[in-house]
Amino acid sequence: MNLDYLNLLPGEFHGSSRVWIYQSNRLFTVSELLLLEDELSYFTHNWESHGEPVKGFSTVFFGQFIIFMADETATSVGGCSTDSSVRLIKSIESRFQVHLFDRQSLAFLVKDKIQLLPYTQLIYALENGFIKPDTLYFNNTIQTKTDLVKNWIIPLKDSWLKNRIALKELAD
Repeated sequence: MNLDYLNLLPGEFHGSSRVWIYQSNRLFTVSELLLLEDELSYFTHNWESHGEPVKGFSTVFFGQFIIFMADETATSVGGCSTDSSVRLIKSIESRFQVHLFDRQSLAFLVKDKIQLLPYTQLIYALENGFIKPDTLYFNNTIQTKTDLVKNWIIPLKDSWLKNRIALKELAD
């Protein structure tokens, strides 16, 4: 699987640009992706905060992660403008019958495919070799463009999850 997504990010957006990641519980089909790209593009071109245009970006990475980015050096993103993006995500959930708000579902790259794992199964997966400390993890908790570039796809042992599980599980 080609994980090169950095060249798809808007270069002119400041590193502090806010990022929101919504992970789908399944891959979107090609026809769904075509519809999504149009809808996301329309949304970001018309995204406003307190009547001012938001310098926004949105896309779907790896057929499964919807990404929003707002460069707040241009316009600050307030609660109402954030709510409008959440309404869009809820509408996508409904229309495509996917789950995009399940923060207990963790995404890993296993055998060159994105595999989802319930948080409650993390230790079991480690103990049984399904994932290892070096397994790449999609850290959807990141909040800025800089983090998206540097800390989105990282080894499990370097993620926030290392603090949630006993260190012995992460021993190689």
